[in-house]
Amino acid sequence: MSAKQNILDRIVQKKLAEVAVQKMKQPIYQVMSEKNFKRKCYSAKESIRKAGASGVIAEFKRQSPSKGVINGTAKPNEVVGKYQKAGASMVSVLTDESFFGAKSEDFETARKTLQIPLLRKEFIVDPYQIYQSKAMGADVVLLIAAILTPQRCKDFAFLAKELGMEVLLELHDESELQHVNKFVDLVGINNRNLKTFAVDTDKSIQLAGKLPEDMIRVAESGLSSSGIVKEMRDKGFQAFLMGEYFMKQSSPGDACREFIKEIM
Repeated sequence: MSAKQNILDRIVQKKLAEVAVQKMKQPIYQVMSEKNFKRKCYSAKESIRKAGASGVIAEFKRQSPSKGVINGTAKPNEVVGKYQKAGASMVSVLTDESFFGAKSEDFETARKTLQIPLLRKEFIVDPYQIYQSKAMGADVVLLIAAILTPQRCKDFAFLAKELGMEVLLELHDESELQHVNKFVDLVGINNRNLKTFAVDTDKSIQLAGKLPEDMIRVAESGLSSSGIVKEMRDKGFQAFLMGEYFMKQSSPGDACREFIKEIM
């Protein structure tokens, strides 16, 4: 547990420092003047619930603290464009540079390329980042229960909704159920245990059963086969966040297309 928690603590501390600098460079009133701040967001809920939707949330991810470099050569416009053509319901793009190797142009390029919902995958620890996400062109923001109090989570979710975005809340275990609130649109359940790194879909299925009936359930991590995704779908999950599985292939977009064919 300590190793993983130390990574989270390090990420949060780094993020707080980054945001402090960003606030000085570009105050919120300047963030709000960006052209994307006025754009109408695509709805992840509508995209996932649409008849015949794959439910796949395909992620552009260069590296991670636990896996190192996953794909150091992929071009975001090519990958996310193919994700969209493959039938992904939504695309996720990492924006953390220090730990996940994101480049500043990754998200901007994805926004220009896509006509489907785009999730900003980030460690949000300050309201400033929510305004920033809107200005970047995000349709959905990620809130991680493990790094937020329930009240802070509710405040951040409310702000995101006020700005016209939707909210994906990530949970890891039952103790975080109190973070679920009326401003959350989707709940992601991470199949990876924060303490052991082990993947346990059974535990995720149990946790999903304790969510409000109308909540969209998103399975995250360890989705390495179409069989697992079909099983999770049968158990009530409507969406599946997948990054590493696609990104480790020579052509992530083609891998996504073949995978969606298998689960449809």
